[in-house]
Amino acid sequence: MYQVLYRKWRPAVFEDVVGQPQVTVTLRNEITSGRLGHAYLFTGSRGTGKTTCAKILAKAVNCLHPVNGDPCNECEICKGIDDGSILDVVEIDAASNNGVDNIRDLREEAAFTPAAAKYRVYIIDEAHMLSTGAFNALLKTLEEPPPYVLFILATTEVHKIPATILSRCQRFDFGRISPEEMAKRLEFVAKEEGVALTHDAALLLGRLADGALRDGLSLLDQCIGAGGTVTEEVVEKTAGLAGHDYLFELSDAVFAKDTSAALLLIDRLHQASQDMSRLCEELISHFRAMMLIKTMSDPKALLVCSQQELTRLQQAAQKTTLAGLLHILSTLQSALERLAYAPNRRVEMELTLIRMTSPELDASCDALLRRVKALETAVRTGQAVLPAVKEEELGSSAPAPAVEKSKEAPPAVPAAKVPSVSDAPAPTVSTAAAPPSPLPCWPEVLEELSSSAPPLRGALEGTSAYVAGTRVLIDAPNPFVLKLINEPGHKQALKTALFHQTGKRYSLGPYQREAAAAPEGSDPIEALLKQADSRGISVEISKE
Repeated sequence: MYQVLYRKWRPAVFEDVVGQPQVTVTLRNEITSGRLGHAYLFTGSRGTGKTTCAKILAKAVNCLHPVNGDPCNECEICKGIDDGSILDVVEIDAASNNGVDNIRDLREEAAFTPAAAKYRVYIIDEAHMLSTGAFNALLKTLEEPPPYVLFILATTEVHKIPATILSRCQRFDFGRISPEEMAKRLEFVAKEEGVALTHDAALLLGRLADGALRDGLSLLDQCIGAGGTVTEEVVEKTAGLAGHDYLFELSDAVFAKDTSAALLLIDRLHQASQDMSRLCEELISHFRAMMLIKTMSDPKALLVCSQQELTRLQQAAQKTTLAGLLHILSTLQSALERLAYAPNRRVEMELTLIRMTSPELDASCDALLRRVKALETAVRTGQAVLPAVKEEELGSSAPAPAVEKSKEAPPAVPAAKVPSVSDAPAPTVSTAAAPPSPLPCWPEVLEELSSSAPPLRGALEGTSAYVAGTRVLIDAPNPFVLKLINEPGHKQALKTALFHQTGKRYSLGPYQREAAAAPEGSDPIEALLKQADSRGISVEISKE
């Protein structure tokens, strides 16, 4: 009878366990030195080797001829444990044996000495499924077991284990196996099985397995069933990565604000029996990939996709902004929570897509704040354009207002084109001699710099600004701040923020208090002498 790969190639010694040296080395040293604990707790995600290490440990402590802490797998004890004929090693599924009565039976059995082996070993898998009463019944035995009893608890949810149990066990954490280590193991298994497996396909299988070697071997088994060489294309087809064009179609419709196209695609997927909750999860993964592309220089390490799909994702990510992606992900995450209780999941998904393709319908606080900020910026920069009144809206009896050619207003600039600080001419600002006046919107300017130039925003903390004609004078006592402002990037960011808040374009300069307060024609040396004389200081000025 055929045996699946993850069972056939389950490690028989600690050395074969992949990606858990922090566990295997410690356990081998404890066995060779004879410093065995009476209770162990193995924690970690699925498929990382918890139950495998528990079985190897059970064989190693009972093996008649151990080799450097590993079982020999040749003696009658090792073979008996493998085939289940040795009843001194008991594996308990806590998911189905989680009651107080089951633990009481275990305690009664533990009182008897082993029949054939040296230790009576109890492996409790999925230990977090035990009830509170079962945990309490296990406490005393777990703390002071007979000298020939060994407990090994394995769990994927260690936070559900009571602290009283944790304090009585030696805890070993199993980490997720990296794609590179998993790829080496998969290539070894494929070679032993006589199957051609490319390195790229092995890496893709490692990423798809999400740190679980058992899942990677199961996927490899499935790919081998397709026949021929296992390539990256075979893995994509077998794992269902191919055929996700509808995700790109939906994202394009969202970016283009095409509500009709999005709803038609939802209808097509619904007719094809696509589950809406699953679709929402796939969209979250799809837009998350674009978010990683926007924020990382090399996102491939965190993405499970082929190079071709990565190229498509990079092209799609260029159609939107990071802020837009964060809004979309937040909307989808909220929709996924509602889908669990929605009476009609299709309607809920349609409402979600309408919110994403029509931002003006999104009534969330974040969406309203974004729209208000955009409106304020448009008003300040003069980009807010009122829609033209149609003739039919005035009524048939109301004549169209006559406009003289000489007074005809110039055509409005389209709202989509916002002029930058550098390409727009400076507005006419009065240059009449007048004392500098404080800039009232300086706090708003600093607030905008928090996102556009955070270092400059921190340096300008506690400063003030004054308007003098076409210039904005920065009152900063620290000369380092003025040097920071003179940097091209910071200067442009400050000018842009001033334009957004005032609607005018200013040049920048330092604010000199002494120069501003001194009357015209006064001699600075004479002022210095008067100041020294008032303090009783004698100053002589050389004629040289």
